[in-house]
Amino acid sequence: MTLDDFFEETRGEIASLMSEGAPFAELVFCEVVMQHLVDAGMTFEPVVCHFQGKVGTSNLRLSGYALSDDADQLDLFVSLYGGFESLAPIQDQDSKTAAQQCVRFLELCAAGRLADKLDPSSDSHSLALTIREIYDRLDQVRVFVLTDGVAKSKSFKPREVGGKSVRLEVMDIERLFRHRSEGKPRDELVVDFNEVSGSPLPCVFVPGETGDYDYALTAIPGEALRHIYEKFGPRLLEANVRSFLSVKARGVNAGIQGTLRSAPERFMAFNNGIVLVADEMKLARAEDGSPGIIWLRGMQVVNGGQTTASIYFAKKKYPDTDLSKVRVPAKIIVMKEADPAKEEALVSDISRFANSQNAVRQSDLSANKPFHIEVERLSLSIYCPDGVGRWFYERAAGSYNTLLSREGTTAAKLKALKESVPASRKITKTELAKYLMAWDMRPDIVSLGTQKCFDRFMTGLSDIEAEGNSVVPDTAFFKALVAKAIIFKAVHKTARPLVSAFLANVAAYTVSVVAASYRESFDLERVWRNQGVSIQFLEQVEIWAREVNERLHQTANGKMISEWAKKPECRDAIFFRPFSSPSLNIPEVPQG
Repeated sequence: MTLDDFFEETRGEIASLMSEGAPFAELVFCEVVMQHLVDAGMTFEPVVCHFQGKVGTSNLRLSGYALSDDADQLDLFVSLYGGFESLAPIQDQDSKTAAQQCVRFLELCAAGRLADKLDPSSDSHSLALTIREIYDRLDQVRVFVLTDGVAKSKSFKPREVGGKSVRLEVMDIERLFRHRSEGKPRDELVVDFNEVSGSPLPCVFVPGETGDYDYALTAIPGEALRHIYEKFGPRLLEANVRSFLSVKARGVNAGIQGTLRSAPERFMAFNNGIVLVADEMKLARAEDGSPGIIWLRGMQVVNGGQTTASIYFAKKKYPDTDLSKVRVPAKIIVMKEADPAKEEALVSDISRFANSQNAVRQSDLSANKPFHIEVERLSLSIYCPDGVGRWFYERAAGSYNTLLSREGTTAAKLKALKESVPASRKITKTELAKYLMAWDMRPDIVSLGTQKCFDRFMTGLSDIEAEGNSVVPDTAFFKALVAKAIIFKAVHKTARPLVSAFLANVAAYTVSVVAASYRESFDLERVWRNQGVSIQFLEQVEIWAREVNERLHQTANGKMISEWAKKPECRDAIFFRPFSSPSLNIPEVPQG
């Protein structure tokens, strides 16, 4: 796939969502890009929050935000959407202006000067209050400019806001293409050790005998590792783990920070070190004539995330911390596996066996789990009722695009493949968890976001297996999964024009209302046969979606809806009293 192809595909995706009732293409584009950033492990669960206005002489703009669980890291998103019909350049000045308008929004919120100028019932008002409350405790703040143009600069010099450094990044169509087409957002992570430590890193290099990886041992200077984390942040930790490790000084972190401050020269002796994977490594001679690492491309920390983050935040919190004496032992595995599914499985195994110090749960390292392998096998063998189409289960990131590249060897074959297995019939691991958990009446878990919902789902599977009960998907399971995916998508589409914000939460809770109201009487097999739902069903969904939206606002009592929806107390409050009686006049509920 070329950049032009990807651009056309993105335009088609936006047009499709617009046909589902989305009011503005700009907001749809933001949703698409923000969700990709989550899938890539580059941000937290995003919330669409559109604001545009003027305060004094300043123009303010915001398209969405994402806040870490510990409320110590904040990302703000602002759109620079052109609605271009072909690839078009974006001037740096335009990107800077959009970033500045978002930064100004942040400045006024941090100073407590914006909330009283906003509608108290709006989501932007809740956000303004939250930013003012947590700003002093934030360890990281970033502003992303999202654009469908091609930007010359992908980042700008950080801005100082309220005593904090705010990083400014641009996610343009070109950068998005690199992420989505390869399934490897880590491709952008290039670390030049001549630049960060002044010379190549001395190492012991062992060429791999199996052909799927090479191996090196080294010690990374503490200041170099701090610089790398400052530049790339949590993206260093995105391979499979997909978790943003807490930087609070407790437990292991407290011990790491204590050693850094009181005995930095002993850090290498006390610390177990870190394990890295990389896609490519360039070697030369170090100053002592030994093999040395000049640069790594696609560097990822698969074990030692706490160590890496703690070094950065210790220096930030205590500027007098001497990192010049700190060396961090590092094992580097350079991936040579071409098949993305096999590569992800290998990285999962590396992560699993390396993680003896930090609590990275096996449920996070799941692509190679028998459950997912079997769902993938079913997706490759079960055809839709028309005997032509199929649904695709993307067990490994990027495997759908790999399928298109491998089997779509001619224009005709690619066209036929996209018609039989369109992107709209792709289900990712995190989407599977979302569809099943919503149908299982756990909308609070779905509202936690894609990665945490997936983690809870896998933990539930592990608990079942621990009790001696195996979970083996079969044909009936797969067809029911597809039916639940169709229902979720239909609910999302129906609710979109009915609510002004928090669509994801409304959709998840509405699906749970459907499941709670009809239970076993709902004919999932019929949804599979028709590959869709009836008009009568959608009319019922409209009623419940409005009621869900109203109850979310009523029960929040001033809390941010997106945060309130994550609480079990919210689920209990929403379902405390019955919803409108379910219609029995829908084809999906057969009358006995």
